[in-house]
Amino acid sequence: MEPICPIWAVDCIVHPLNADTNTHLVQDSFLAGGDYEIFPIDSGTVIKGLDDSERARLTSFLVEQRMLGVEVPRITMDEVLRAQESNPLPVHERAERLLRLFVNQSSSIGATLMLLPLKDSHLRYDKSNEPDITQLAMAWSESTTDEELRFLTSYLVEQGWITSRGPSVSGAYPCRVAVQGYSRIEEVTENPDSSQCFVAMWFDASMDDVYEKGFRPAIEAAGYTSFRIKDDQRLIGKIDDAIIAEIRRSRFVVADFTHGKTGGARGSVYYEAGFAHGLGLPVIFTCRKDMIDKVHFDTRQFNHILWEKENPEDLREQLTNRILAAIGQGPNRNG
Repeated sequence: MEPICPIWAVDCIVHPLNADTNTHLVQDSFLAGGDYEIFPIDSGTVIKGLDDSERARLTSFLVEQRMLGVEVPRITMDEVLRAQESNPLPVHERAERLLRLFVNQSSSIGATLMLLPLKDSHLRYDKSNEPDITQLAMAWSESTTDEELRFLTSYLVEQGWITSRGPSVSGAYPCRVAVQGYSRIEEVTENPDSSQCFVAMWFDASMDDVYEKGFRPAIEAAGYTSFRIKDDQRLIGKIDDAIIAEIRRSRFVVADFTHGKTGGARGSVYYEAGFAHGLGLPVIFTCRKDMIDKVHFDTRQFNHILWEKENPEDLREQLTNRILAAIGQGPNRNG
C-alpha cells in the first residue's frame, strides 16, 4: 500500500502486510484519530468510493473503539459497509466528543489549544510524530470542513465549556477548557466514583472457573470490585429489577457473549450491554475464542477480548490492561 491513509489520503506511515493478522498497520494518521489496522480490502474501489460524510462515520468507529480502550482498532469490510448505511452522530454528541478531546489534550489546567485552518494543518506526515490537534478535532467531532469544526467549537463557547478570543487574522483559533467544561465531562461520565464493575455473562456452571480465575481477579487487579448477579445472596423479587439497579450503580460493564451449543445467544447479555450503553457506561466486550463467529452482527463491530478456557491467565492480563486503558485505575488498586 502507498504511505497514505486509506481513509483520508493524507501522508502517514503504512506498514507492509502482516502475515499473522493479514492487516496493514497505519500509524500517525491524525485525521483518522491515530493508529489503526486495515484488512487489504480493495481500497481502490471501496474506501475511495466513500464520500466525506461516510469517511467521517468510519473515523467515528475508530474513535469509539479507542474510547473503549482499543489502542489500535481494526477496520474490516463490515465497518466500511456500516459507515455507508449508518446515520451521522447527533450534533450535541459531536460537540461533547470535541470537548472530551480538548480535556484529554490539555497538558494542564488552563493550557491553550490552537486550532488551525485545515489547509494549514500538518496534512503532510510530520516526523516529529506530534499529534495534530486540528486533525484530531476533525476526527473526534465527525467533522469534514473547517466550518463544521468552527460551529461546534462556537457551541462549546456559548455553553461556557471552553473560552476563546475567536479566530485570529490568520484563522488560528486558540481556546482553553473552562472549569465548567471539566464539570460537564464529569456530569456525562456515569458513576465516576463507583468502584463496581457489573459482569454480564452466561449463568452456566461451566463459566464459574473462568470467572474466578480470569474475570474477577482481572477486575480486582485494576482496582475495582467485580459484581455478578448470580452471586448476589440478597436477591428478593424480580431479577431483572436487580440487574438494572446494579448496572446503574456500576462504573462500567464487562459483557461476555459466550454461550452453549444448544442454548443460542445470551439475549440477556445483549440487553445488559445495550442498557449500559444507553446510560453512557463503558462496556468491555469479551467472548470465548471458539464462539466469536456466533456473536451477533450488531456487536461484532466492537473489539472483543478473546479467551480460551485453558488459559485464564491470558484473559486476566488482557482484561486488566483493557480496563486500565479504557476506564483508568480504580480506587482499590495498590501501587
